[in-house]
Amino acid sequence: MSTEAVSPAPPPTEPDESPSAPTRRTFIATTTAVGGVAVAGGVIGGSVLVGSEEAAAAAAPASRVSLTVNGTRRTMTVDNRTSLLDLLREHLDLTGAKKGCNAGACGACTVLVDGQRHNACLTLAVRLEGAEVTTIEGLADGEQLHPLQQAFIDEDAFQCGYCTPGQILSGVGCIKEGHTGSPEEIREWMSGNICRCGCYVKIVRAVEQTAGK
Repeated sequence: MSTEAVSPAPPPTEPDESPSAPTRRTFIATTTAVGGVAVAGGVIGGSVLVGSEEAAAAAAPASRVSLTVNGTRRTMTVDNRTSLLDLLREHLDLTGAKKGCNAGACGACTVLVDGQRHNACLTLAVRLEGAEVTTIEGLADGEQLHPLQQAFIDEDAFQCGYCTPGQILSGVGCIKEGHTGSPEEIREWMSGNICRCGCYVKIVRAVEQTAGK
């Protein structure tokens, strides 16, 4: 009997496997590494994108505008997208005009521009060069209230008061426009001003009372 040692046979391999083909272990490691780089790249790219958006916002076009607000001439440089409402509230600290819907549907931001009613939230400030703007803060004459302001008090034409500045400015415009021939006409021409407390009857009465004077 022969005592020659026999070397064990190498383990069988798949027919199509080559020495250079990636193993399951190296495949998983490679894809994990690539995924990590992609995620990191996305984060970095996102940061760059956010930074570029902030830079673009900082470089938004601006214009110089001069207008008269409640009898005082105001000149300032504002972003071209600034609404009259934001100019009044954020730049001039005149917070009487309220931001309700910010879409021109509630009338809480109503002011007078050259004597006409305007929704300040829909009016671009840069388009008002040379205009005269009247807000609720400028309606009274010193300590003497405007007749419509006094009528709102006399008729108790408000509850929470949020819509009241817009209601009063709209009422002043309505009277100037001559749309106060009847309660029905007043309601029609004041319909753009919403009172969520439901004081419409008293509001109409206050406008009617002031128009009669």
